[in-house]
Amino acid sequence: MTDHELALKAVALRRRMLQLIHDAGAGHTGGGLSCLDILTVLYHRVLRISPETCTDSGRDRYVQSKGHCVEALYAVMSDRGYFPDADLDTLCHYRSPYVGHPTRKIRGMEMNTGALGHGLPICVGMALAARMDGADFRVFTLLGDGELAEGSNWEAAMAAAHYRLDNLVAILDHNALQITGSTRDVMSNEPLEEKWRAFGWEVRRVDGHDYAALTAALMTPPPAGKPLLVLADTVKGKGVSFMENVGKWHHGVPSDAELAQALAELAATETRLKEAIA
Repeated sequence: MTDHELALKAVALRRRMLQLIHDAGAGHTGGGLSCLDILTVLYHRVLRISPETCTDSGRDRYVQSKGHCVEALYAVMSDRGYFPDADLDTLCHYRSPYVGHPTRKIRGMEMNTGALGHGLPICVGMALAARMDGADFRVFTLLGDGELAEGSNWEAAMAAAHYRLDNLVAILDHNALQITGSTRDVMSNEPLEEKWRAFGWEVRRVDGHDYAALTAALMTPPPAGKPLLVLADTVKGKGVSFMENVGKWHHGVPSDAELAQALAELAATETRLKEAIA
């Protein structure tokens, strides 16, 4: 799939994600939009996994540590065929397995997540197990930048470098906003690149909405013995003008009018993309 095809795919997935959140009356809109391009690249280009192989022992593992943005993951996984898209119409309904955080009740989900700071430590364990078993799969996790205030992340980062886990990839959705404000104001985590390098990681900083840059960063092996951090600079609410870089959309449900405006903007984006290759 070309970069242009991925861009068109991402527009459709943004529409689906927004509709899901609107209909469910709950969801993390801004962060879902900021990480959707990352997830699209992962599931279409990077992860060695498919609906047919998602229980194979040699599959790559993906854990969404920022589990509150699961609506974006649901949209991508249903599009890839892990479960019927119509199942998502039950999101947040009574007895539906499609709840507001990832759960292993859903095909293809590796781990229950949502309590922040858990994904990276879990992935360190998975990557270490692969090393001990002589397996060649890679382990990926997506972190939020506000999530880095959890100390467990830094314990895991130290352990990953100590055990030389070059089969481990952490991706940071660096949209610079969290539920109560900017990460710099709430609990500054800068300078991020220098901190992760000081912990012994290979660090690659990219535009988190650039498909080619994401692909290169994720697919190029790190130096031997170094875990990899892809620091993806993103825009919270990406793709919808009135949501971009607006903190209230961290956990915001669009009204009927707001949904209509967002869908219209995405339709216009889709038209421009199609015209670009016409």
